[in-house]
Amino acid sequence: MIEELTKEEAAFREEVRAFLADKFTEELRSEAAKQAGMFAEAPLAVKWQTILHEKGWAAPAWPAKYGGPGWNARQIEIFNDECARAGTPRLPGLGLRLCAPVIMRYGTAEQKAFFLPRMLSAEHYWCQGYSEVGAGSDLASLQTRADRDGDDYVVNGSKIWTTHAQYANWIFLLVRTSQDAPKQRGISFLVTPLDAPGISMRPIISMSGEHELNQVFFDNVRVPISNRMGEENEGWSVAKYLLEHERGGNTLAMRLRVGMDIALDICRRQPSDSGANMLDDPQFRRKAALLEIEIRAASALEAHFRSGRAVGESIGGVASSIKKLKSTEISQRIDSLAVEALGPYGAADQRDGRGLGSNGKPIGPDYALLPTAKYLNNRATTIFAGSSEVQRNIVAKALLDG
Repeated sequence: MIEELTKEEAAFREEVRAFLADKFTEELRSEAAKQAGMFAEAPLAVKWQTILHEKGWAAPAWPAKYGGPGWNARQIEIFNDECARAGTPRLPGLGLRLCAPVIMRYGTAEQKAFFLPRMLSAEHYWCQGYSEVGAGSDLASLQTRADRDGDDYVVNGSKIWTTHAQYANWIFLLVRTSQDAPKQRGISFLVTPLDAPGISMRPIISMSGEHELNQVFFDNVRVPISNRMGEENEGWSVAKYLLEHERGGNTLAMRLRVGMDIALDICRRQPSDSGANMLDDPQFRRKAALLEIEIRAASALEAHFRSGRAVGESIGGVASSIKKLKSTEISQRIDSLAVEALGPYGAADQRDGRGLGSNGKPIGPDYALLPTAKYLNNRATTIFAGSSEVQRNIVAKALLDG
């Protein structure tokens, strides 16, 4: 963080550190150190979320009235920073960070009472049904349709790139409820349990061997109209609100900092062709220095966007796009630096040593286990939640219209 901590904030940081020292056990650290995906595998994520929930810290940005800790923005930042430093499992934010704000804003009293406590406790594990074949960055072109039949919608179509659908028991999805309206006007936002009759899925395995993604199929799936968030055909507004949280609703600067520290540690330990370490090479050191500058700039940008914003409030569409654009591109460059520093070990397939239950040993030094897998998996970060090209268009439009 750039700002100095007050006495109260410093005391809160010590409380968080003490909690992590006590509850983030060696067993959990060992399991977290084998995770190369965007999020921790579900058994580990649920285990860690349960520990946080017992403390009341599962959803740092949630208001107290919904079961959150009621922290201010600085406390949330401190907590997220300390978790990033410690290397805690990264919880899937599809329920807690994305769908929850939608329910808080658009849900009925009954929907809030049913869904929010179960999100907190990890009884409900969520996935997101947005993208389709032919409707990714151009999300409004989606074709999955929901036709009214009595008190239900009958849903047909498919969703792709559905993260952790193999673990989830609930999905939120965008569907077309009007075939005649302009494409952004005929969309609705539904939620449904994944064990509903007619839902099936196909795994999508990443280049590094991780199974995080899936394609989910809907064949005459009946979804009660009471499971709609917001008004019928007004789901595009709900979707945009959710995407602001996906693109900009998390603190990312410390994760960039931690990722860079890991990359620099590899650079110092891995010998170059000359026998010295990689940072002794002027060209390589220049790459690292430029990244350091960008990380500091990203931290300042994040602090600027955060200032004056109420807890849980979206930072806004343009600011979200800038934050998403810069953080993902910097993260990819950090990945590239680490893989380049690994030299020949960067080409090894390390999947037998990764993931829960794995017992394979790293090929080469221990620090060679994760970087290449993270590099491959994180190539998607400049595509999902709106590609970098889409984010640049949003920023450019705002500048031209402003």
